[in-house]
Amino acid sequence: MTSSLRRPVRPLLAIALLAAGSVLAFGFTAARGVTARASATGTDVAHFELVANPKFANCLAQYPGDPSRAPRADVTVRRGNLNDTLTLRIRDIRPNLAFDLFTVQRSSLLADRSADPAFKDVGLAWYQSDVRADADGDGQVSVRTILLDQIFGFDPDVSLAPTSTFHVGFWFNAPADAQACGFDVTRATPFNGEHHAGPLAMISLPSAATGLGPLCVKPDTSVTPARCNP
Repeated sequence: MTSSLRRPVRPLLAIALLAAGSVLAFGFTAARGVTARASATGTDVAHFELVANPKFANCLAQYPGDPSRAPRADVTVRRGNLNDTLTLRIRDIRPNLAFDLFTVQRSSLLADRSADPAFKDVGLAWYQSDVRADADGDGQVSVRTILLDQIFGFDPDVSLAPTSTFHVGFWFNAPADAQACGFDVTRATPFNGEHHAGPLAMISLPSAATGLGPLCVKPDTSVTPARCNP
């Protein structure tokens, strides 16, 4: 009799524990859901395009002279807890070309896509990744590092104060790949691992409102010129 009365206790206990676990799991999932929603809104995702350097656009293009198939480079940057993820997608690029991706201090272009007449150099530059177009002229690469609002470098040896690199661009890896467009191959640029690269191929545009590059998504316009809120 006693045995038959005690028999239901274990199933009841199991049900109670399962219910409690479900509540805990629901609470944990809900908390994660709130975090996910917060990180996917507002200033936590940046999407922008890179624009071809006008001087070398024909050497970059898979279909030169066809504006409907001009080279494309789209960038998406998602903010993370410890670092950010940048994904670059290229298409309609001359097949099998290789490039070198950098974040840089300044763009050679204005917000309206025209060449900046006051441009001298890109300033501070950080080597981020190699990029390659496949046989179809497409490619993709991802980089995980500090990017949105806080990317910077400094060098006390040369009295370089913290300097942000809010622009993204990539360079022809081989000088000869841009020779047909007028690039002097005897004057290679330092934009690859061997410090013997070609010219700038594509780069981001500054904001027309702030003048800052697209990796700054929280600009402070209370000062002139505008700066970024880290």
